[in-house]
Amino acid sequence: MKILHVETGRHFLGGPQQVIYLINALRERGHENILVCPPNSGIDTAAREAGIRVQNLFCAGDLDLPFAYRLSQFLKEQAPDIVHCHSRRGADLLGGLAASFADVPAIVSRRVDNTEMRIMADLRYRPFIKVVAISNAIAEVLQQQGVDQDRIVVIRSAVDAEEFTGQPDCGILRQEFGIDDGVFTIAAAGQLIPRKGHRFLLQAVSELKLTHPPFRLVVFGEGYLNSQLRAQAAWLGLGDVVQFAGYRDDLDTFIGCFDLFVHPASAEGLGVAALKAAAAGVPVVACKAGGMSESVQDGETGLLVPPEDADALHEAIATLMDEDDTRAAMAAAGRERMQEEFSIDTMADKHVELYKSVLLNEGDK
Repeated sequence: MKILHVETGRHFLGGPQQVIYLINALRERGHENILVCPPNSGIDTAAREAGIRVQNLFCAGDLDLPFAYRLSQFLKEQAPDIVHCHSRRGADLLGGLAASFADVPAIVSRRVDNTEMRIMADLRYRPFIKVVAISNAIAEVLQQQGVDQDRIVVIRSAVDAEEFTGQPDCGILRQEFGIDDGVFTIAAAGQLIPRKGHRFLLQAVSELKLTHPPFRLVVFGEGYLNSQLRAQAAWLGLGDVVQFAGYRDDLDTFIGCFDLFVHPASAEGLGVAALKAAAAGVPVVACKAGGMSESVQDGETGLLVPPEDADALHEAIATLMDEDDTRAAMAAAGRERMQEEFSIDTMADKHVELYKSVLLNEGDK
C-alpha cells in the first residue's frame, strides 16, 4: 500500500511522535509512506532524520483553504491508496476536504477528548470513512458529537517499550538538577496549559512539604502558564522543592530515574507521557479523566484520583512515597503492561488491518 500521512502540528509532541512510530513500522512491513507536514516543524526534522519521505506544505489552520488546494493537487500527483490525517489545526478539516477533491479514501486520527458543536464535528469528520480514536474515552466523545459508532475504530497510542529497557544514567540526572542521592524524585511532563492541571499539583506538593522528608518535583514542558505557575510555586514557598525544566527532547532517556510520575490533567486523550513513564518502570499518579483510566490501572500500575482535587492528589502521592513495596510492584506491573498491550507492533498491525478494510470496502462499491 501507498499511504500519505498529513500532520500539521508545529511541535514534536506526543501526537507527531506517534506518526513517526507508525510510519517506521509500516515501512518495515513493506508499505510506502509519504508525510505531508509544515516546513521546519518538529516532525519535519524527526522524519527526515528517520529517512522518511517528506513533502512540506505550509498550513495556517482550519481556514487555510490554499493548503487544501495544494494538498489535493499533490494527492492527484502521487495517487496514494489512502490518506491518513493525524492532527487537527487544518489537517483534519482541510485534509479531508483535499482527499475528497482528489477522490482518495481517507481516515483521520482523533487524539483529544475535548468536545465541540455537533455541526462542527459533522463538517470535520464527514469526508472520512473511518475515525481512529486513541482511547475508548475519545470514542465516547465522538459518539456524543454525532459520529456514527460504526465509523469509529479504537487504536491506542503506542510506546517504544524496548527504548526503556536499559538502565539510565541517573547520576548525570541528579547532578544536572542538583538532586542529592536518596532524595525522592517526582516528575511531571506536559504543556503548561490549564487542562494539564499543574496548579493542583503545586497545591498538593505544598502540603507534602509539611508532612514528608525533602523531595523534588521536576516539571517538564512549556506553555503560556509558565510564568503564572512559577509565581504560584514561589508564593507557596516551593523554591527548594519544585524545578521547572522546560521542554526536553531527551526526557525518554532518563524518565526511568524518577521514583514517581504525576499527571494531573483534567482532560486527556490517553496520556502518552504516562505510558512512557510506565514503560520505564515508574508508577503513575493521575486524574481519572478522559483516557487516563485506560493508561493507568488504578491500584495496579498507579493510582487515579478525581480531577482538580489537590487533596486527593496529595494523598495519592503521599501513599506511594511512603510505601516502597507498593511502588515497586506498580512499577513492575506497569512495565509489563506496556510491553504487552501498548507495543508499536500492535498499533501498526491494527492500522494495516484498518487500511485494508477501508480499501476492500471501497473496491466493492
